[in-house]
Parts: sequence; structure tokens; C-alpha cells
Amino acid sequence: MTDPIRAAWDTLHAIDHPTLAALFEDTVRVESLSGRIEWPSQDGDCGILFDWSKTHLNAPLIAGFEQLANACDFAGQREKLFNAEIINVTEGRAATHTAMRGAGEASKVEEGEALLRRMGILVEAIHDGALGDVKHLIHIGIGGSALGPALAVDALTRDLAKVDVHVVSNIDGVALEQAFKACDPATTMVAVASKTFTTIETMTNASSALKWLGDNGVDDPSGRVVALTASPEKAVEWGVDETRVLPFPESVGGRYSLWSSIGFPVALAIGMEEFTQFLNGALAVDAHFAETNGADNLCLRAAFADQYYTRLRGCQTRAVFAYDERLDLLPDYLQQLEMESNGKRVTASGDQVDGPTAPITWGGVGTDAQHAVFQLLHQGTHLVPVDFIASIVPGDMLDPAHHQILLTNCFAQGAALMAGGNMSADGTDPARAFPGNRPSATILCDDLDAATLGALIAFHEHRTFANAVLMGINPFDQFGVELGKKMAKDIESGGAEFDASTRALLEKSGLG
Repeated sequence: MTDPIRAAWDTLHAIDHPTLAALFEDTVRVESLSGRIEWPSQDGDCGILFDWSKTHLNAPLIAGFEQLANACDFAGQREKLFNAEIINVTEGRAATHTAMRGAGEASKVEEGEALLRRMGILVEAIHDGALGDVKHLIHIGIGGSALGPALAVDALTRDLAKVDVHVVSNIDGVALEQAFKACDPATTMVAVASKTFTTIETMTNASSALKWLGDNGVDDPSGRVVALTASPEKAVEWGVDETRVLPFPESVGGRYSLWSSIGFPVALAIGMEEFTQFLNGALAVDAHFAETNGADNLCLRAAFADQYYTRLRGCQTRAVFAYDERLDLLPDYLQQLEMESNGKRVTASGDQVDGPTAPITWGGVGTDAQHAVFQLLHQGTHLVPVDFIASIVPGDMLDPAHHQILLTNCFAQGAALMAGGNMSADGTDPARAFPGNRPSATILCDDLDAATLGALIAFHEHRTFANAVLMGINPFDQFGVELGKKMAKDIESGGAEFDASTRALLEKSGLG
């Protein structure tokens, strides 16, 4: 750790931690720790409110974290990101996912626009019936190639989808069989999403999907396949016609790839016009992140709070609760984004990290979670910062009482975590006591449409990047997922020795 960085952390460690109740004696606290990101829509400006006032951030902490950001050259690292300079230093690559939605270095943006046009031509051809009657798509991928499309399709097609999309990631054949049962092979296409087009889980599932098509009367199963890949030549070798290969750049990482051709199933389900709105919402956040400095940068401010709770308060987890059924998969998506990006033990320069990095991200959907895990949040011994996410406009057409109760519960939980109290008649029963002073942030969307979802995901991408800069780590590699995959291949080849426990398990399962 360099001296300016150490000095910034020393400053932060010396700051007192007032209670949330004491912090709210500041009458302008809500205004100073809340902010909006907006974008134009047909009905006027639409946006998201980010309220971090129920966290323990205060003026001294913010000043200390701004000192840390300067010491870590946050502005310079952000410039490298948008200028497509090498920022993934372990793999010698840029990270150009923002260019796929129109932000960043001009040639990369131009490339992204061309690839998007190519995808749009295929999407519109399918919608127009040029490839026959297509009612279903089985999208096969893993990791970011599956989590992003699954989230977006689930969130944006609850009412109606132009094409019924089923996302399959697990090598467990049960997952693929479930998709088969939901689809008519005569009207089904298959999308195979793999950056290298060699991922064993994805390619095994893809082969089984083609066999299913052939076994059920489809004359040319390969003619039903669309390839989403950074290795188009391998897709062609595998048998996909080049007109149905949708490339994306090598510099777009899997968990940041939803904006590229990996978003094909989303575009096919909602249409290119809506997919463009999805990109535009993300672009609005890109503009805010690129142009706003210090704690006014809402993504960086969120990272300040994240670092406060992990480094200064010893919190090992962060919880995310979406009070919207359409965001049921958001906690899963954020788990990969944050834990695969920032779950590292060395810095970008290869030194040991001298403190905790990414907390364990977990969560669920309100109000279900209130009757499952909130007991621990309110009265347990763990301090867990919580993010609440909700939409002002409901996603249903039922009695407005449904949404009113949903939002009331969302806001009440944050208030209760902060205030605490005692629910016994005389206020003395320890079993009914709530300590309070427990932090939360609220992300309140005007509506949950394609643009809003794009903005919400981009916000978390930049929040993850900002955290990485403050910790000095590289968020764009993921070597931690490779070792287990290598050892699985060693088991298949029989070319490695394993510990006694693993050998026994292999023998008992018939693999030894």
C-alpha cells in the first residue's frame, strides 16, 4: 500500500461512528445524501432515486473517502475504463462493455453500434418469419452469459414476450429437460452463448439440444442455432452458419456482456426498440459516472458506504431486497457481478490485499424475505447493510392496495432497522427489543421498464468498479473459477492424483 493510500485509511479509521439517530439531527441529511439519475422518456424525464441517508456516511467520512479516491487515482482509472486502455492488467485487455451501449472510446463505440445493427437485423428477420415460425428460444450459456439474460427476460416479459425464452445454464440435465417440456421443437430456436465456444457445460447442453431437435423431426437442427461468441470462427467450425453468428469483442467480459450480442435473447423477447431503451438507460448512468466527481457521483458514493461497512465496521455480507417480483433474479445477478469481480486476495499489482474485499452478496424479494431472514437483520448479532429496491409504478393491474402494502413494507423495514425499539408493553422485555442503528439504502425507481432496468444494472457495474479502484484490485479477471474446472477435466482424463476423500467419492459414484 502506498503512503497516500495508507494515510487516507488512517484518517478514516480515526473517525468516530455516530448513530444513525444522531446523524439525522442534521435537517438536510436526506437531501445531501440522496440523488437522482434521469433520462428522457415518452412521458417526460424518468429516473431512479438513490437514498443513502440511512447509512452511516457523514461529512468527515465522505471527505476521508474522497481523499482515498484521489490517492487511488480514481479519476485516472475511470478515464482508462472509458478510453479503452488496458485496465484488465492480468489479461492485458481493456474493458469495453460501456462502448456496447454508446459510452467510451469512439472506435469501440462504432464497433458496438455495428454489432448491434447486425444483431438487430437477425432479430427482426426472426420476428418477420424469415426463419420460419419461431415461438420459443432455448438460450444456453453459463455465468454472465446466462444470469444477465435470465434477469432481463424475467423482468421485462412478465406481460408479453414476442418469443418465449428459456435460459438454461446448469449442466444438470434436469434443467435442459424442463426447457424441452416447455417448447415445441418445430417452432424452437437455440442460442448458444459462449465467449470461447469451448465452455464444456454450454457445449454439452448445446449438443443435447441439437439432438433433441433432430430426434423430434427437425431436418436441420444446426439451422436453428444462433451463436453468441467472441470466437466466431469456432462457432462456424461447430456448424453454425456465419449469418447466424453474432460476435462480441474479446474485451467484453462475461458478467459485463448483457449489452452485447449476449443480449440477443432479451432483444428477441422484447424487440429491438425496447432493447435500445435498455441500452439508453445504462448510457444515462454511464454519463453520470463519467462526468460527476467526488461523493456527488452516486456510484462512487455507494462504494464509499460499501468500503465503510467492510473495512471499518467488519461487515462480511451485504443484503439486497427487491420489493418487486420482477426483480426476483437481481440478487443472483449481483452475486456474480460483485463477488466474481471483487472477490480477490491480491491487488492489480500482485501484492496481497491488506483487508477484506467483496462482502458476500445475498438477498431476496420482499415481502417474502421479511418472513424468512429479517429476524436476523433486526435482532441478530450480525451487522448487515441492506439495499432496498422498489418501483413507484406497480407492475400489476390489480387493486392498488397490493402495491401500497408492498411499498409500505419496504419503507417501514428501513425505518425499523434504523430506529429500533421495544415492542413489549412496558418496554423492558429483551426478547422484544430491537437495537436499531442498522443501516440501509433505498433505490426507488419511477417505473420498472427497459430503460430503468438498464440503468439499475449499469449503476451496479460502476459501483463494483469504484469499489475495485478503492481496493486497488482488478475486477475484470476471474481466475478463481478456473481451478475447479481444470480439476474436473483432470478427473475426466484420469491424469491426476487426488486426496483420499475425493478418490473415495469418485469410486462410490462410479467415476473412479
